Amino acid sequence: MHWRRTNVSTLTNDTWRTGPVVLVVDDVPGSLGMIHETLENAGYTVLVADDGQTALQRLQKVVPDAILMDAVMPGMSGFEACRRLKADPALRHIPVIFMTGLSETSDVLEGFAAGGVDYVVKPVQAVEVLARLRTHIATMQSLRAVEQVIDAEGAGLLVLGHGRRLIWQSSCAARLLNDAGIDLSARELPPAWLPAEAGQSVRIPGKGNDLDLRHLAVSARGEIMLLVSVPDAPVHIDGLARLSLTPRETEVLCWLAKGKTNRDIGDILQLSPRTVSKHLEHVFQKLGVETRSAAAAMATSLQLDETVHRP
Repeated sequence: MHWRRTNVSTLTNDTWRTGPVVLVVDDVPGSLGMIHETLENAGYTVLVADDGQTALQRLQKVVPDAILMDAVMPGMSGFEACRRLKADPALRHIPVIFMTGLSETSDVLEGFAAGGVDYVVKPVQAVEVLARLRTHIATMQSLRAVEQVIDAEGAGLLVLGHGRRLIWQSSCAARLLNDAGIDLSARELPPAWLPAEAGQSVRIPGKGNDLDLRHLAVSARGEIMLLVSVPDAPVHIDGLARLSLTPRETEVLCWLAKGKTNRDIGDILQLSPRTVSKHLEHVFQKLGVETRSAAAAMATSLQLDETVHRP
């Protein structure tokens, strides 16, 4: 099966935003004809790259909503291409779904370690891939909406995973660190920079100016949230208490604001997806919103809208 290739040279980020765009990266793109047809019938614009290097070149012109990536290709592998795009602040938000014939556990783990959000072994079911795309694009859009609210509030947030590894930072945090001449390219915070417990702060020296790191909280999965700020500048803290949400609804909303799916939230809170859906129905009613992204953005805004000055 052959498909029509979209001419990337005629597309820009100002012209293609009439619907979702997916970049398919595969050295044998004809083998994914059914995927291409399914995506186009669902309203997606499909771009194609034959290898990892070409994919990175495509991304200099157009930033898609998601990428379907083969792992084994001539030249640059899909894993390496994913690592490179995840190192670029302008591209790291793009969800990458690996679609490959590699099925060993070590391959799957490498795919996730490279930055992939999902891993599908060939031969694939087109409708399954479509469902996964919808979920990951919706999650990405929610996260982007949350980040925009965070940045609008001027809040610099860092999220650390296992071993003090940096797994997410807001654009404001990246800007504050860069202005202070602090390099986190190693993506691991020095032990002296991590406040001992929630509520405590540590001042770290920068080449331009110092910064304060405030320990906000530890998630149920052990992720540490830090607030980055310039010393003596106003910072923002939790305002969710002003909502008439139950403790469980608040927990569900907080995880929604972090981009988790209903199934993820259920796993974290040990609830069924159906129960999570019921909680979200109540949350949407109380917030006066209709979509997940609107609820996530409002939750983040409320968490950050009370101004407090450091002593």
